[in-house]
Amino acid sequence: MLVAGFPAGSFRTNCYVVAPAAGGPCVVIDPGQHAVEPLEETLTKHRLTPVAVLLTHGHLDHTFSVAPVCDGHDVPAWIHPGDRELLADPAKGMSAQAGTVFGGRLEYREPAEVRELVDGADLELAGLTMRVEHAPGHTPGSVVFGSATEDGVEILFAGDTLFAGSIGRTDLPGGDMAQMRASLRTVFLPRGDDTVVLPGHGAATTVGRERAANPYLQDLHERSTP
Repeated sequence: MLVAGFPAGSFRTNCYVVAPAAGGPCVVIDPGQHAVEPLEETLTKHRLTPVAVLLTHGHLDHTFSVAPVCDGHDVPAWIHPGDRELLADPAKGMSAQAGTVFGGRLEYREPAEVRELVDGADLELAGLTMRVEHAPGHTPGSVVFGSATEDGVEILFAGDTLFAGSIGRTDLPGGDMAQMRASLRTVFLPRGDDTVVLPGHGAATTVGRERAANPYLQDLHERSTP
């Protein structure tokens, strides 16, 4: 499996390109602010052609470039129905201060084709199988995408649910700490320690590392251990 990523925009949001190998189809995950140019450079470097854009949630730092990317390559965007309204009205999911980072008054639209994600579904795209797991807490429609390498190593594209050493904030509109804790408990804790976590911001990590050192997962793990 080929996974290429880069941080984009003011919030350094990780945009990922995922493919079975170079020189073929791929999926794009979370094309954020100012992601178009570095994304095109990544696609050219690896000779890749997008077939879909997957969105871990609807916050603007993850969706800023979704319309130009999707419409420019004539591919659909996939998002959970709980966050779909944020594509056309991202202000609903943001603090008042955040709007100034993206240029003040927000005017956005959906891509030409939008498809809605279903919890537990397997998306068969670009020769990959991407498992969709609903993980609300950061936003109502947050999801985690899971796939596996040819060696059987599980990779989770975690969006803003789990970071190295921390978790996504729950104080924005639609956030809910109780739901976040439930998502961490059901989506991440059952995974093997070698499961790779590729978050929406910051460095990659593993479930084992976060179970041992992340205070939020430590607390949940201790509470669930007999």
